[in-house]
Amino acid sequence: MKSIAVIGGGITGVTTAYALAQRGFAVTLFEKHRYAAMETSFANGGQLSASNAEVWTHWSTLLKGLKWMLKSDAPLLVNPKPSWHKLSWFAEFIANIPHYQRNTVETARLAVAAREHLFAWAQAEGVDFDLIKAGILHIYRDKAGFDHAGRVSQLLAQGGLPRRAVTPTEMRAIEPTLAGSYYGGYYTESDATGDIHKFTQGLAAACERLGVRTLYGQDVQALRSDGQTATVVVGQGADAQTHRFDGLVVCAGVASRAFAAQLGDRVNIYPVKGYSITVNLLDAASQHAAPTVSLLDDATKLVTSRLGVDRFRVAGTAEFNGANKDIRADRIRPLIDWVNQCFPGVSTRQVVPWAGLRPMMPNMMPRVGRGQRANVFYNTGHGHLGWTLSAITAHTLGEVVQHAHGTAVRVPGAPTVALARS
Repeated sequence: MKSIAVIGGGITGVTTAYALAQRGFAVTLFEKHRYAAMETSFANGGQLSASNAEVWTHWSTLLKGLKWMLKSDAPLLVNPKPSWHKLSWFAEFIANIPHYQRNTVETARLAVAAREHLFAWAQAEGVDFDLIKAGILHIYRDKAGFDHAGRVSQLLAQGGLPRRAVTPTEMRAIEPTLAGSYYGGYYTESDATGDIHKFTQGLAAACERLGVRTLYGQDVQALRSDGQTATVVVGQGADAQTHRFDGLVVCAGVASRAFAAQLGDRVNIYPVKGYSITVNLLDAASQHAAPTVSLLDDATKLVTSRLGVDRFRVAGTAEFNGANKDIRADRIRPLIDWVNQCFPGVSTRQVVPWAGLRPMMPNMMPRVGRGQRANVFYNTGHGHLGWTLSAITAHTLGEVVQHAHGTAVRVPGAPTVALARS
């Protein structure tokens, strides 16, 4: 039995460990926190959103970034302080603008394929994660945004995802609690929502039942490989411990770039901060006034999800400010104001703020597959669609590792997919 180390206990690390354990590998999962899913997989927007597959490599993204650079509450905020990493990342981002359509179509295709695996895994393992299969409604306040959404819908359809335009009247029927005036919307019945933290925790427990060795509280300092043996060094000085494996998979989010450099690979991930608030619905009136159908407001770049009876999640914004995890009041306030505007019957007396760093590749596509050394692999760089894409990239990575090690175990499911790489 081949031994594989998985570095990182977020959604991609845990799904990868699960996919590898299904294929008969002896898997060890390393996570620096005491529990799984304590960073970017802790409190995201909660959407399993193939309808949000549009990549950001579009000229309009750069124009908005320049326009909003000095506006602290802007949906997209770029710290003007230069760094070589930021400059090189944006240079590659611009170079990928010609691939906007192709990568949007491919992302939609991956997101549709991911559902089959994620829902099947949750059902097989009995994972309760506040799943709601009520679709996602994209809302637009003007014709320009609505027309752009129409063009995006054509790309999504090429990726196998149908979604339909809806009138303001139809929007009210889909989600009666939504207040405000709108030009129109687009509705994707097949999308869903849930609690990523609960899902990842549940699947981590399933991994242990499959024999995965989960090592929490492990501060991984160094990764090395000679192509045949991979080593993981945990701790420093006299407390350092070295573990040896037949191979390793880097699923470490924004830390993947530094680990890749140790292994001789370039994985140009930039940390893009996103914020969320969890509104605790403390009374019956708030529970009745909060939406059940998930929303995506393209103008403000905010998404919502209903998590059980008594929680309402609102998340979004993008902040290019390095590896900064500070929760800024001026970035949280627009999320609260949005709730007060769109759902005035919801009390925002008790709101829990959060911020996480999305691991973004310049082409907006996850890095999935081999590194330069034969026994090094990557499943990272999923950006704002980590949960949406996690099951299919884990499945694909499992197929790649299985092929590399010549194991005979076959797992039913979708065929391996080809992912764009930077």
